[in-house]
Amino acid sequence: MKIQLFCIAIISGLYLNGCKNQTTFDYTKKMDDNIRAQQIKDMKFGMFICWSFSTFYGKEWTPTLDKDASFFKAKGYDTDQWCKVAHDAEMGYILFLSKHHDGFCLWDTKTTDKKVTNSPLGIDVLAKLRKSCDKYGIKLALYFSESDWNWPGAEDGVWMKGGYNPEVKKAQLKELCTQYGPIEFFWMDHAIGDGGLSHKETVDWVHQFQPNCFVGYNTGETAGRLNLRERGKPGPIGDKAAVAGEHYLKDNYDNFLVAEFTYPILPDHDGGADWFYSLPKHDTLCHPAEKLYKDYMGAVKYGNIFSINIGPDYEGQIRDIDVKTLNQVGDWIRSDFQISH
Repeated sequence: MKIQLFCIAIISGLYLNGCKNQTTFDYTKKMDDNIRAQQIKDMKFGMFICWSFSTFYGKEWTPTLDKDASFFKAKGYDTDQWCKVAHDAEMGYILFLSKHHDGFCLWDTKTTDKKVTNSPLGIDVLAKLRKSCDKYGIKLALYFSESDWNWPGAEDGVWMKGGYNPEVKKAQLKELCTQYGPIEFFWMDHAIGDGGLSHKETVDWVHQFQPNCFVGYNTGETAGRLNLRERGKPGPIGDKAAVAGEHYLKDNYDNFLVAEFTYPILPDHDGGADWFYSLPKHDTLCHPAEKLYKDYMGAVKYGNIFSINIGPDYEGQIRDIDVKTLNQVGDWIRSDFQISH
């Protein structure tokens, strides 16, 4: 009897440890939304990676019509480093920017020549990241700009003036949903419009391929199960105080099952971008570990997930100061450190 109990304990421990950050369901088959929501809540803390044209433009948004894939001048990439840092910080997922408003795709899409495999780097970064996530037991979510400035009707570089190309939007999302394994959620950016496919239509389209993938929008028509809070903070779903101004949606909060919040690890600074690495002069700037840990604890309290934004540099590396800060947060999480408020 003791041997049986010992074996059960060992097997249970292996299961729990091995599945801590692994997909434990068939992502092509629909499961109960509330069970799925709890799986997403259990991820708690993740790394939002923004690495694209704006890294090399030095500003948040990069006008695109005069630029081809060669504008992405990355000298290297290190998806293993990204995932190891996330793992050591006790993060459950990486939220990766697949395409920003400039339309540059960080995967080997068939929808445009403006893609990373046509850049000097010549690597499908998303495919490499998928392998690194699996290696380190990290789940994968994707940021996606709903529209882009290459599509018909766009005004290059202008807010809410993206183009309309619903068929290309659908084709890009199908590629992302069918070629890169399970996607935990999509973080949809509505800043330049919906690209001609409504938010409800977009959710339905994603669910044709991955019915358990949650979809959220930072602004615009309310749809999906995920409540996004760009530049927000911990709090229950529907809490206006937890949302930064224009990102507060006005209705249908009853449909949301999980809330996510995110902000850049870079504090306020002069020049350059916020969400992307852009200027070496900012290499010593970083929010303190205490702030990140407090917000992590807030996320746990309210059942939120917290995506801290990191911008890899020109070499595709996470900054030393970010690594140090996140390592400290991971140490505190593991020790259940109690920090004063």
